[in-house]
Amino acid sequence: MLYHKTKDVVYVKNELGHKNIENTMIYITIEKALFQVSSDEFVSAVAKTAEEACKLVETGFEHVCDFNGVKVFRKRK
Repeated sequence: MLYHKTKDVVYVKNELGHKNIENTMIYITIEKALFQVSSDEFVSAVAKTAEEACKLVETGFEHVCDFNGVKVFRKRK
C-alpha cells in the first residue's frame, strides 16, 4: 500500500527495512497485481472552511496546497 501511495521504491525499501531491493520488488509486484490501473488521474476539490476540509479528508482527499485563501485537495480516481 505504501508503494501504491508514493510510487517510490527506495522509500518503501527503507520503510520496510529491506537490505536488498529484490525483496521490496516482491511487494511491488503484488501491488501491481492488485491495482492494475496505473492512472495518475485525480479528482480535485476546494475547501473554504475547516468543516469542508474535514469532510474532504474523511472521504479520502489529501491536502495539496493553499491558493487564494482556499485549500486545494485531491484524490485518485
